[in-house]
Amino acid sequence: MLKQVQHDIKTLSNLCEKPLCSLRLKKKNKMTTQDALFQYTLRLGDTNLILGQRLSEWTGHGPFLEEDLALTNIALDITGTAKSLLEYAASIEGKGRTEDDLAYFRNDRQYFNAQITEQPNGDYARTIVRQAIIDCFDFYFYNELAKSKDETLAGIAQKSIKEVTYHLRHTSSWVERFGDGTEESHNKAQTAVNELWQYTGELFEMNEVDAVLIKEGIAVDLNIVKAKWEKHITELLEKSTLTKPENVFMQTGSRKGIHTEHLAYILAEMQALPRMYPDAKW
Repeated sequence: MLKQVQHDIKTLSNLCEKPLCSLRLKKKNKMTTQDALFQYTLRLGDTNLILGQRLSEWTGHGPFLEEDLALTNIALDITGTAKSLLEYAASIEGKGRTEDDLAYFRNDRQYFNAQITEQPNGDYARTIVRQAIIDCFDFYFYNELAKSKDETLAGIAQKSIKEVTYHLRHTSSWVERFGDGTEESHNKAQTAVNELWQYTGELFEMNEVDAVLIKEGIAVDLNIVKAKWEKHITELLEKSTLTKPENVFMQTGSRKGIHTEHLAYILAEMQALPRMYPDAKW
């Protein structure tokens, strides 16, 4: 027994004397274009899906019938874009999953939507301000994505531009009405801007996925979008007599699957039926 202990000690001692350079660490595999394209398309699809789900909560509860229908149609447009993107993501992945599988059988840590899309609707001013922020981003983003060398993404973007142009015009007019309306409407709009602004920085974050695809001429350089978005949003807020927040700490995390508590509740409701009857055919 004693000899065995002495042998073990000697063995450990010899290992400790070996230089650190002799220890080989497993290198991280380089991200392929296909992997990056899947992650990128999934991110875009998730952002549209969660936003469409949020907006659909207003169906039947709008301030008046015409506006109820308008926001419901916007939600349908966004959900349609989500379907196209998730369908493409599933085909890129090549593992036999469908867009429904990606939508209904992932948990919140497997979603990569921008955090601003999962924030509660609140009152109508808050919903409109959130939507105007995103519509402005989408307008410039899809105009850039339409130039992508990936024909499928470019096609989805070209279709979306027509829809987003209307969305932005609609929500911008409402932001002006709220901001330059009554004292109450102005205060609600300003509160919405103040509370949602912390989620805007994340819209322009880029990681390895973006770097790989930008090099291939597929993804959008979000620095280009940011400059145009900031100019447009600043002008809209000024026109609406609203103040743009300054020196705000920006929330982050969605690129890594980190979200606010709200996403889990959205998914619990959205995924309840498919998870209860996973083999159901519609």
